[in-house]
Amino acid sequence: MNDILVIGTSLDPDSKSQFLARIAVTLGQEKGYKVDLLDLRDYKLPFAGEDGSFDAEVVLKLKAQMQGCRKFIFCVAVYNYDVSVSAKNLIELVGDDWLENSTVGFICSAGGQSSYMSVMSFANSLMLDFRVWIVPRFVYSVKSDWHKGELKNEEIKERIEGLLENLVSGPK
Repeated sequence: MNDILVIGTSLDPDSKSQFLARIAVTLGQEKGYKVDLLDLRDYKLPFAGEDGSFDAEVVLKLKAQMQGCRKFIFCVAVYNYDVSVSAKNLIELVGDDWLENSTVGFICSAGGQSSYMSVMSFANSLMLDFRVWIVPRFVYSVKSDWHKGELKNEEIKERIEGLLENLVSGPK
């Protein structure tokens, strides 16, 4: 069983949030945590509500992979002041079976500072629908933190380390 499951929700092949997900996995493993990555690009998920979507083989496979884990980090892209539809679709497809009473943290990638609070509607949904505990410290990266596809702002890595610490041991 993993201490933490990092979920990369972007489907973009050049995704910054997926890049941050891999940083979180690496930093967590360096700290001695059992961390695994679930990259949604590796799954062709149906849209929630389509005929047979909730019992699709790929959905059952995801549920099995998530089973038993109680700590999650959602790495999400922010579009139009909300998290990506792929993150919401995942929750609709598999949320009932694994989220209740778990602890969730967020790593966000967005174009600018003005959508900083965009993850809150997603967090509220998780809290209200699944009784999820939300780590109040989340990581938020913007376009200026990057240069030629590489993370140039080292403070983002420090924030990811703080998120991992809070997720595993709670606030200090």
